[in-house]
Amino acid sequence: MCASALIASCCPKGDSQQPSSNISPSEALALSRSLGSEGGDLLERGVLQTAALWRESDGDYVDFESFVKDNYAATPKERRELFEHLSHSFELINGAYNQLALDLQKPSMLASMEPLESDYIFSSFSPSAHLDDDLFANKIAFLTTLNFPHFTLEEKDSLGREWSREQWAYARMGDMFTERVSAEVNQQRALAESRAENYIASYNIMMGSLLSEDGRRLFPDDLCLLSHWNLRDELKACYALGEQGLEKQEMIFSVMQRIISQEIPAAVINSSEYDWMPVSNRCFKDGKEVKLEREKDERYSRILEVFHAYQQQDKCSSSGVNAIGRNFEEGMEVSDSKIESLFKTLLSSPQVAQVASLIESRLGRPLRPFDIWYDGFKARTAISESSLTDMTRSRYPDSDAYKKDMPRMFRALGFSASYADFLASKIEVENARGSGHAWGTAARGYNSFLRTRIGEGGMDYKGYNIAVHEMGHNVEQTIDMYDIDYYTLAGVPNTAFTETLAFIFQKRDLQLLGLDAPLDSDNMTLDIFWGMYEIMGVSLVDMYTWRWLYAHPQASSAELREAVMGIAAEVWDEYYAPVLGQPGCTLLAVYSHMVNSPMYLPNYPYGHIVEYQIESYLKGLENPRLIAPEVLRIWKCGRLTPDRWMNEAVGSDVSVQPILDELTQILAKY
Repeated sequence: MCASALIASCCPKGDSQQPSSNISPSEALALSRSLGSEGGDLLERGVLQTAALWRESDGDYVDFESFVKDNYAATPKERRELFEHLSHSFELINGAYNQLALDLQKPSMLASMEPLESDYIFSSFSPSAHLDDDLFANKIAFLTTLNFPHFTLEEKDSLGREWSREQWAYARMGDMFTERVSAEVNQQRALAESRAENYIASYNIMMGSLLSEDGRRLFPDDLCLLSHWNLRDELKACYALGEQGLEKQEMIFSVMQRIISQEIPAAVINSSEYDWMPVSNRCFKDGKEVKLEREKDERYSRILEVFHAYQQQDKCSSSGVNAIGRNFEEGMEVSDSKIESLFKTLLSSPQVAQVASLIESRLGRPLRPFDIWYDGFKARTAISESSLTDMTRSRYPDSDAYKKDMPRMFRALGFSASYADFLASKIEVENARGSGHAWGTAARGYNSFLRTRIGEGGMDYKGYNIAVHEMGHNVEQTIDMYDIDYYTLAGVPNTAFTETLAFIFQKRDLQLLGLDAPLDSDNMTLDIFWGMYEIMGVSLVDMYTWRWLYAHPQASSAELREAVMGIAAEVWDEYYAPVLGQPGCTLLAVYSHMVNSPMYLPNYPYGHIVEYQIESYLKGLENPRLIAPEVLRIWKCGRLTPDRWMNEAVGSDVSVQPILDELTQILAKY
């Protein structure tokens, strides 16, 4: 990049209310050139980027000049020694803070602990909120930016083709301090995110209290389902029940619509005190109808609170990047426009209607909106969920039993006995209060955590299936931390790539139970495609919602509710109504991620795209069940950019075209 472009990239843009640099780009450029030409572009880049983050409180120009001259690592040997020292120190810091945050949130996250109000307060506390402030104040951040400058996504994609592993590691060090966010802003964001997470973690529907319009109970009295995850999974399980299952699916569909519109009575959330007819939205107590107040847009208030917290972080950006840019170009390292284009290519493909026709013929009825979750391409749909649950409850009465069985499961995937034991030793299993998740380690010497919901009777099949998914995350987290060559390369390009391994594990859940469930390639492709089709629309709703928020920053929760429903209906009408019917349907807005994990949803379909390419590669192995050697090779690539990672893994960029081409051949058989 030329000097003029570097200067432009360092100049503040937008309506920033944060203190600006007291070192001008021209002063920084002149200083870098006065140090000689040996440092070249890296020296210029490091001085300019450090100047952009320097504030009056850090010192005047003389202080800045002295800092640069005293701390620039001029030789490759000095730079390597500094890199190793910084890497070790950051690993110590990150590991300790991650563990502290994990421990503080346990009471609100684990079913085995009964949280006090103070626990929820501690769960929203961010121990590392002041870390960036401290690292800038003691100038560790400046030491890093000076010697390991940041490269843009475009530069990584182009220059990175020729980089060595060391150069990639240095570039990732340069990603650590690209903006200067105050502790107050960090804490405000953590509080908003924690409030949203706690809201979603307790959003249960007591299915035994639901009534059909003629007063029948369709679900067991003790069935408690978390929205949206367990509701969706229960709906999927109903495909095995025929006509009876269809009636249950229609009821769950009505519940979901009431949640989206916020017409759901507040008193039926996480409570069985009242009976509720979700279709007509009538409530009863002791057989008598009662009037209950709706939820009052709490769902959308939580989204707004997170949005406003992110707006405060926007003001800390010297380059004018907002939350959308941070999520996609800096987080996923794929632009939102490229993501949108990938999704639209698949959603508008002629294969959608062809697969929908195939599903309709299998179901023997016209498709309904909830058939976006059709589960009939999976081998397990031929086995009743109740029998699978009997098996998992017997095998895994508690989290300890699952933990003890992990080495066997890893061996079944082809890991050596010693490495299987190693993986199991680095993963702790706990009973989740919510749907379940994986919490990774941030440093060697710590373990990752697998959390899934385990009832009093043991782990049901839904919990087991989630546990296998989360275990895939944990395996990725362990490989990418303990087997990586440079700490700054620990991890994956973005969370879609950790979702990929989680999907690959989850697809082999019956294999891990010792059942003979063949990995049928045609069904695998159809299943992944239909999963992409569903979650891409959901993701577009999430993305378009955030664009709307930035266009309407003063919106009320009621205005946001109407906007989200309108966006969901527009996406539905363009890509879903032609094959699933019901124009104006808002079902795509049901995902809880929109509340507690903003803009995370695109990681799932992007992960499915990557998953298909990886699965296609694994299908070519002599034994596709023994995936361990390739898993180890591929996930040791670490935190490269997405296309660079995919090229090293399977030799091609991330693309939807491979699955569309394969699908064309499969559909020709029907």
